This record gives sequence, structure tokens and C-alpha cells, in this order.
Amino acid sequence: MRCDVLVIGSGIAGLSFALKVSSFCTVSLVTKKSSTDTATNLAQGGIAAVLSREDAPRYHMEDTLASGDGLCNEEVVNLVVRDGEARVRELVEFGVRFQKGEGGKEFDLGMEGGHSHRRVAHAFDLTGHEIERALLEQVERSPNVEILEDHLAIDLLMASRVPGLVGSEGDGDRCIGAYVLNRKTGKVETRLSRTTVLCTGGCGKVYLYTTNPDIATGDGLAMAYRAGAKVANLEFVQFHPTCFFNRQAKNFLISEAVRGEGGILINEKGDAFMGKRDHRGDLATRDAVARGIDAEMKESGSECVFLDITHRDADFVRHRFPTIYATCKKYGVDITREPIPVVPAAHYMCGGVQVDTWGETSVHNLFALGETACTGLHGANRLASNSLLEAVVFADRAARRLKQSWHELKDIPFIETSDWREGAAGSIEENVLISHNWDQIRRLMWNYVGIVRREKRLQLVRRRITPILMEIKEHFDDYLLTADLVELRNLAVIADLIVRSATQRKESRGLHYMVDYPERDDINFRKDTLFCKNNE
Repeated sequence: MRCDVLVIGSGIAGLSFALKVSSFCTVSLVTKKSSTDTATNLAQGGIAAVLSREDAPRYHMEDTLASGDGLCNEEVVNLVVRDGEARVRELVEFGVRFQKGEGGKEFDLGMEGGHSHRRVAHAFDLTGHEIERALLEQVERSPNVEILEDHLAIDLLMASRVPGLVGSEGDGDRCIGAYVLNRKTGKVETRLSRTTVLCTGGCGKVYLYTTNPDIATGDGLAMAYRAGAKVANLEFVQFHPTCFFNRQAKNFLISEAVRGEGGILINEKGDAFMGKRDHRGDLATRDAVARGIDAEMKESGSECVFLDITHRDADFVRHRFPTIYATCKKYGVDITREPIPVVPAAHYMCGGVQVDTWGETSVHNLFALGETACTGLHGANRLASNSLLEAVVFADRAARRLKQSWHELKDIPFIETSDWREGAAGSIEENVLISHNWDQIRRLMWNYVGIVRREKRLQLVRRRITPILMEIKEHFDDYLLTADLVELRNLAVIADLIVRSATQRKESRGLHYMVDYPERDDINFRKDTLFCKNNE
């Protein structure tokens, strides 16, 4: 099964890229569930860009650099911020309906933590859903894009693993496609491509509590690492400060925009507490707010804290946050009359597959975009609403890069490789083998590699994960593949890499807070934490 470009993932990055390159090549877009089951679809807040006269690129840059705590790549920050307005206006051309401002203003710009100006374009509190809708409609109209739902990528195909090509010119580390599990048939398909693009989102499901959808199992990141690509800064896992605390409401976050519109964090006594935790109060960056909530909960022994926006006009709250209002009301909380119970939850991976300014990885013919990638924009802590911005900017840059080199790539013959060999593998009959390891990993990561970390706990987790990795490898070799087994294998790899990265960084910076090393150490650790399987 051949195509010019194999795109793995159907969020904002994958759809944007597929749409742009479909004008000159054929695209197969692989998505492991439905095309709308993405983190993009759940994004509430919006997309940050300089869209008003009161704002300027230098202010957005300053806010991004401050949030990144010394680890941002300034060249990348500059190019993303300066390209932001054009990409947002392009989304409007694609049919995205952003909320308009009062008095004929083109955008109703929101305010979020860490921002010095109003610059977040939004579609009420369903921005991601609206962007996904518009891009998907555009992609579905393209005759050159094939959307493959219920297809799960297993491993990347590498030229170096094809007999007879080892040592041949330029083929040693070239990606030539991927093995893909067709979940409807249960068969593994060999999909060859001239260029492969990883847009599989993040890995929030490696933690017990997360705002991410169930698909966020770090597939692209794990596949890239196994293929020999460099990965960077995986210790920087962003915990969203305010996930709705309700046993029945799964993974529902309360947008940062609620605090941007005046929401105040209070404890169970009704006392506001962020002012004593950080001089920026409730509008501090996410890492500071998550640590503030964590500390407040530990000191009081409470299961949660509360986000209070009852002092704002009820009609305004219902109009500005219709989804949040309706969802909380469904579970018995009227946010116009009572504060919202909230807790932190794993939300965003700031690290990822290391890429250059065009989205290219260290492996030839392999791109990584969106949350799967580490571009250098976020540094040690992502500024709110910069993720959708990064996705569209780098999707555009990667598409331009591919177009520039297409005259060289389009005539390169496909490299034939062997199909997936099932051998004598049998069906896995005891699903408890998978669910037990899955639960172990997520609880270990939540308890020991969360918002606040200790060196001794990291060492303990590493010792416990090693035998789990070995056991999962045995399952992978002995049984026919299932989606759960593929995802478990990826989660285990990601958990191990996060622990190793956190252990290596002996300082506290951004999202990585080490009790043993509470200070930032620019002399020894103002650098990326890198891992590459080929060099280990």
C-alpha cells in the first residue's frame, strides 16, 4: 500500500499539513479511532497570536520566554510569534468561526495565565472543536487525501532494516513508511511512503489523571524513539491546574480562560490562596498554579480546591463558557452560583521528538508536528494557547519544506520490505495481563513522577518499570497484536523515558520541580535533555 505522504494523526497539525501538501502529492492520513477523536477537538481556550493594536510580537515573545523558564529556542519563538497572525487569518479562510469582538472588532480576544495582553482568539470554549470541524471539511473535499479511520500505527519502517540496503548511500536511517494495524480486520498492513509525518499528539494517558483523550498514548513519540530519532525534554510534563473534580465526569478540564476572565482559586474555607503562592496570583503560569494547588491540597488534606467565578455576571458566564457551564450543571454544579471543584491533571507534553525549524526529525524523510514534536517553542513550560499556534505554524513550514524538495523526492522508487510476520502467535486471552501493567504504570507515574518529584522516588520507579518493560516485550512477541497491547508498549516506553529524563535534570525549572534540587541551575542545565536509542 503506497502513498507519497503518510500522515499519522488527525489533529490540527495533521489536518493542516495534509490539506496543504495534497495540492501536489497523494496523502494517506491514518487515525487510530475516528478522525475527530483528538486532543485538538477537546481544546477549549483558543489560539494565541498578536491580533490587536494594543499587542505586539515582542510582548508575545517576552511572555513565551518567561513561561519557558530559560529553555526556549529564541529563534523558534520569534518565527512562531511573527507568523501567528497569518496562520490565524488562514484558519478563518478555511472556515473557522472565531468569536467576533464588540463594536465590529474582528476577534474577541481572551486573556489567559502568563499573557500580558489579550491575544487568545477563541470560539467560545469549544475552539479546538471548531478548528477540527473546519479543517476536516476541507480535507474531506480533497481527492488526494485518503482518511483511514480505525488504523493504528505500530512501528516505523526503516531502510536500514531492509536486507541489502545497509550501508547504501543515504538509506541508513531513512523512514520509508510504517506498519499499521487495521483495527477492523485485525491485520497488519505495510504502508510505504516517500515521507512520513508523526502528528499523534501527546501522552497524557501515562498518568492516572489526565485531561487528554484516550488516544493520547504517546504512539508517535515511542515509534520515533524506537526508530532512532532524537527525543528531547520529556521531563517537562504540563499539568493543567484545573480539571473538574467529579468521579463521573471523565477528563473534563476547566479552561484557563475562566481565570483569565476573573476566576479566583479558593480553598475549602473560601480563602483565596494563589496570592501567597505567587506574585502573579491566579494569572500565574500553569506550572506555578499547579504547584500552588498541589501545596494547598497537601497542607489542608483536601481532595480538591475550588475555582470561583460567581462574582461575574451570570449571563456573561453562561455566554462566554457555554460548554463548561452546561457540563458542570449536568453534574450538579451551577458555576454562576457556586465555585467549581478542581484538581490538577496531566495535560501537555512540552518535550517530544526533536525537530528543526522545518519540523524535520533527525531521521531522513520523517517529520514530527504538534504535541508529538519538541520544536523549542515551549521550553520548560508551555504558555497557555501556544500549542494550537505552534501546530499550524509548523504544519505550514513542513508543507513548504516538502514542496521545495518534492522534485527530488517524487521520483525516488519505493523500497519494498517484508510484511509483518505473525508466525505462530496466538490470541491474548487474559486481558488482565494488559490492564494490570497499564494500571501499574499510570499509578507509579502519578504518585512518583508528578508535579513535585524526589530523586529517591524516581530511582524507585525506574527499578519497578524495568521488569514491566520486559514483561510487555514478552506479550508483544508471544501474542497477536491488539490495539491495547500496542498502546501499552508505547506507554511503557514513554514512562521510562520521562523517568530517565527527570532523573538526569538535577535542578528545578519550569514544570520539573525536584525537592532535592529546588533551585534553577543555568550553569549545568540550561540545555535540552536528549535521548537517542542509537547512542545508548
